[in-house]
Amino acid sequence: MLRAAAQATAPVDQPEMADALRQSGKIYVVVAVITVVLAGLLFFLISLDRKLTRLEKEVRE
Repeated sequence: MLRAAAQATAPVDQPEMADALRQSGKIYVVVAVITVVLAGLLFFLISLDRKLTRLEKEVRE
């Protein structure tokens, strides 16, 4: 049982996923997609904050 667990966590001779993506040039696509998603999320949060601030001002008046 312990031996099976050790073999499952043993490093493989195949390259890691990031290495394979880097070699094929696809890592830049992954980084670009992550950047776009995070930028969109940041834009959404800033927009939501501005709307909430505007609503809070209206409620106070």
